[in-house]
Amino acid sequence: MTADALAAAEERLGFPLHPLLAALYRQAGDGGFGPEYTLFPLTRATAAEEHTVVDGYLDRVPPADADTWWSWPKGVVPILDWGCAMIAAVDCLSEDGPVLVFDPNTITDQDLTGAWFVDAGSLAEWLETWLAGSGWYEEDMVDEEFDMPLWADAGSRL
Repeated sequence: MTADALAAAEERLGFPLHPLLAALYRQAGDGGFGPEYTLFPLTRATAAEEHTVVDGYLDRVPPADADTWWSWPKGVVPILDWGCAMIAAVDCLSEDGPVLVFDPNTITDQDLTGAWFVDAGSLAEWLETWLAGSGWYEEDMVDEEFDMPLWADAGSRL
């Protein structure tokens, strides 16, 4: 991906991507790699993946004048679909770029705060876990007792 294409994507988002996420798209590839279902392409849907980071984010952020209980945190971009409506996302407004999991299956009484979980404290940590084959999603790592912590900033960011 070119620097110009990355700049255009960030302009559409209205904020810069987390530096490590931007480097991945610039140097490793435009999605199609990563754990399980692989990262979304940044802006251009492909035959293998219809979702993109930019459109996925823009589709989830309600307009400022929308009369809705639904919200998506500013600066949190979707990067991967885990299935069952669960989405992995990166907080681009945080220095560490934590990787979050949004699980709408846990929403109760229109309260979204209980649907946001921390998968990894940083994007670097998340990538290291994937490369080591030790993520919660790995078949031999599945543990029914495993619980991801709730994202403490959800209430203030939604």
